This record gives sequence, structure tokens and C-alpha cells, in this order.
Amino acid sequence: MAEHSLPAPSQTAYPWRATIRTVFQVVIALATLIPVVVITGGIPATGAVAVVLAACAGITRVMALPAVNELLARFAPWLLAEPLA
Repeated sequence: MAEHSLPAPSQTAYPWRATIRTVFQVVIALATLIPVVVITGGIPATGAVAVVLAACAGITRVMALPAVNELLARFAPWLLAEPLA
């Protein structure tokens, strides 16, 4: 049988880029809590965790879109999954 080799995923090839992207996504997700905390004076821990996880999932999905990757290449190349060639 022939052996097939797959290219390494970008998370393995560039672990620091994956870390930076994740931190960026979490910071943006945490920022979604600011209006709730300011208006109501607080939020239950369970609700806060749910909001942050949902926001992280949404941001992660949006950042995986090719059009967003093109915008990141133009305006925030440090957020790309792989460096520009």
C-alpha cells in the first residue's frame, strides 16, 4: 500500500498563532458581557459562562470563513492562522 502524508494542521505548525487567535476570540467574547454588567449590575456565573462560550463559538466560526481570512490578511495579519507567503 502507498503511504499518504497529510500536511500538518496550522495549529501544530504555528502554535503561537493559534494561541493568539484564541486569546483574541475570548477577549471579544468577554467584551459581550460589558453591557449586561453595566445595565444590570451583575450576571449569574452560569449565564456569563453560557454567553462567553456562545460568543467564542460564533467568533471562531466567523474567523474560519475565507472572506474573513482575506480581510485579516489585509488589516490584521497577526491574526492569520498561517503567515503570509
